[in-house]
Amino acid sequence: MSIFEFTAEMRLKQGAPLAERMRPRTLPEFFGQGGIVGEGKLLSRLIAADKLVSVIFHGPPGTGKTTLAHIIAERTRSNFVRLNAVSSGVADVRRVIEAARESLATTGQRTIVFIDEIHRFNKGQQDSLLPAVEKGLVVLIGATTENPYFSVNAPLISRSRLFRLETLSVADLKAIALAALKDKERGLGHKDILLDEEALEHFVHSAAGDARNLLNALEVAALSTSADSGGQVRITLADAENSTQEKVILYDKTGDQHYDIISAFIKSMRGGDPDATLFWLACMVKAGEDPRFIARRIVICAAEDVGNADPRALQLAVSASHAVEFLGMPEGRIPLAQAAVYVATAPKSNAAYVGIDEALAALERQNSLTVPKHLRDSSYQGAKHFGHGQGYLYPHSYPGSVVKQSYLPEGFSDTGFYSPKGHGYEKNIVERLAQWRREKGAE
Repeated sequence: MSIFEFTAEMRLKQGAPLAERMRPRTLPEFFGQGGIVGEGKLLSRLIAADKLVSVIFHGPPGTGKTTLAHIIAERTRSNFVRLNAVSSGVADVRRVIEAARESLATTGQRTIVFIDEIHRFNKGQQDSLLPAVEKGLVVLIGATTENPYFSVNAPLISRSRLFRLETLSVADLKAIALAALKDKERGLGHKDILLDEEALEHFVHSAAGDARNLLNALEVAALSTSADSGGQVRITLADAENSTQEKVILYDKTGDQHYDIISAFIKSMRGGDPDATLFWLACMVKAGEDPRFIARRIVICAAEDVGNADPRALQLAVSASHAVEFLGMPEGRIPLAQAAVYVATAPKSNAAYVGIDEALAALERQNSLTVPKHLRDSSYQGAKHFGHGQGYLYPHSYPGSVVKQSYLPEGFSDTGFYSPKGHGYEKNIVERLAQWRREKGAE
């Protein structure tokens, strides 16, 4: 019998959720992830040959991470042990490792340890696994919805193969739904169900790539919709909407979606696409992202990517951040949208951003730094004795407040950090700097 909570027989018991009953038992029953379990792919070859190495499955919920572990458990000749990342401690890990050591020594049988939500193991728990994985006493299967590079110890990652499971496609989700409707043994095939195409589309899009969400909603609709006089259950779009209530947004505020969506949002503003900017903003608002986090990213983008091409962008972004604090949500979405669209449609220049980083890099290359005497503070008593301020030319004493004078320390006099691109308002800056250079050269 499999050590999983649900054996093949238990899944068929009345009351088990449809998503659990329909869990694939073999790779041919597994939908999606053709990039890692398709014919001839590495993982499918390892599973078929029962030669699995330590692996970490990572990806959004409902994409098949735990299911792949189930399939391996059913197929492998190795001992298969599952640990609960929430309730298991270091002592449990050590007991499993000792049992694996004894099994390998007495029977030559390997042990595969599956840890679902491995990111919930703390550093000490993960470290306790490392020696056994390194020596080959156990083969680790870790599953996580988070980016393993952020949540799993680097030594474990370096000794494991990483497999990224992607959000299921529309075609995959439709195939899963139709398979559940036809399957008389484990699915809904024992019922006479007619699923309208519009209802199927709604189920698929509301599931947001998660097969578990899809099957849960489909089961609710099948159980809650009354049969007609002929015994047929017809699931309409209205039935589907009632069963899903609201579209699921796959968004983890500490995981990949958090970083990926904010990245798409920023790149849309930088790229000048207001429609995409609003779309990604809507994703974050819908998922309940911290509006202050969104506001900070708009402020950064206004300074970094718009800069002096339109100085009003930063002013509006900062005003929007204050407005969000004042209004709260959901009204705060309005100033956020206004600022984000303004930044997206503003002319762009990252000259100030590039300039400060080049100046910082120049400082790293310089062994010493001395402020020129004519620029030093001369306001305190005794400053003149040291020559501070001597030779300083006060710009306002000259026509146009322009005077030829060096403001950089020795060794930097020929260095240029700010190179305006001439976009938007920066065109005026380019012209002004050129005029100043001509005037200084004439002196």
